Amino acid sequence: MNKHMRLVVSVLFIVIIILAVAITRFYSGTEKGGSGGGNAAAIEKKLDTDSSGNRIFLDTSGLYGIIDSSERVIVPPEWQELKFTETEMCIASKQIRGRELFGCIDYDGNISIPMVYSSIDRIRSAGQTLYLARTSDKNLTVVYNGRFIPCFSTAWDSCTASDGDLILTSGPGTYTYSVTDRGMVFKHASVEGSTLNSTYKLDVSSRILLSELSPSMLEQMTQAAGQYLEYAYTGNSDVRSAIKADPSAVILTLFPEEHSITTKKLTGVSDIFVYSVRSEDKEPHYAVSVTADTALTYRNEANKTKRLRGRYKAVVEFVGGSAGELRVISGKFISDKPDYPVPVPDTKPDDQQPSTESKSG
Repeated sequence: MNKHMRLVVSVLFIVIIILAVAITRFYSGTEKGGSGGGNAAAIEKKLDTDSSGNRIFLDTSGLYGIIDSSERVIVPPEWQELKFTETEMCIASKQIRGRELFGCIDYDGNISIPMVYSSIDRIRSAGQTLYLARTSDKNLTVVYNGRFIPCFSTAWDSCTASDGDLILTSGPGTYTYSVTDRGMVFKHASVEGSTLNSTYKLDVSSRILLSELSPSMLEQMTQAAGQYLEYAYTGNSDVRSAIKADPSAVILTLFPEEHSITTKKLTGVSDIFVYSVRSEDKEPHYAVSVTADTALTYRNEANKTKRLRGRYKAVVEFVGGSAGELRVISGKFISDKPDYPVPVPDTKPDDQQPSTESKSG
C-alpha cells in the first residue's frame, strides 16, 4: 500500500469514528430527553414523590405528568391535577365536555377508575385510609378503601367521618358504620317514615340484626309498615296493592269485625321496632311491631255516638334475606276489638223507682 492509499484509508477511518461519536451522542440525548411522549426540557416544576421515587411534575403549559426516579416521563403531562395514592394509582382530573372530572390512572396513564366524579377526597378514620368520590351527575358519594375497592354496593347522599365511624345518609335513612382493618361493621340504623300525617322513626342497634339486614331492607320494612297502617285505617285497596306482599299474605284492617265503629283515625305512632321471627322454612323471617295511637267513633248499645282513644299494637311480618326477596306475609293488629268502656248502670233513688205494687179497687 503506497502513501496515497494509506492517506485515503486514514481519512475514511477518521470519518467513521466521527460519525460513530455523533450517532452515539444523538441517541444518548434522545434517552435523556425522556420517553413515553414526555420531554425533560418541558418540566417547569417537580412536585410530590411516592415511595418508589416517582414524581409528579408540572410542565410549561400548566398540565401535570409523572417522571420516574431516572427522570424519564412515564405519564405524559396531560392532566389538570394529579395526586399519589397508597397504591400504584394517581387521582387525576381532566377537562371532559367542558367540566373538570376526576378518576384514577395507573403509572402507564391508563384510566383505572372512570372519570365520572366531581371530586375525590382522601380521609383517615380509625387508622384506615378512605376515599370519598362525589359523582358528577347525581351528587352521590361512593366510598372506596385505601386500595380503591368500593366499601359498599351503593352510593350515598352524604358521608361524614366521626370518631372512627362513618355516618352515611340515603333517602330517609341515616346509617353508622365502624371503620375497622377488616372492613365496615354496621353499627346503627335510623330510618324515618310517614303515613296518614303521622311520622315515625325505626331505630336499630342490634349487631345481630344489623349483620343480617341491609339499609335497603330496613327502608323497605319502614315503608311497608307505613303502607300497612294506611290500609288498616282506610281500607283503601290501592294502598293494599302497593304493598310488596306474598300472594298468600293475610293483611287485615283495624278491627274488621267491629261494625259499630264508624270512623278510625291514626293520631300518631308511639313505638316501632324490628325483630327476628323463628320459622320452620329456610328463609329468614322478621317482624315490625308498631304501636298506633288511635281515635275511634262508634255507636253504643243505645245507638249513641261515642268517642274513644287508645293505643293498639300491629305486627307486620316479612320473609326474605335480601332487598329483592323481602316481602310481607302478614299484617294485623293484636287486639280484635277496642277497649270499650264498661257501661254505667242506670241507677235512681228509691223514691224515683217505679212502684211494683198492684192496686185493688
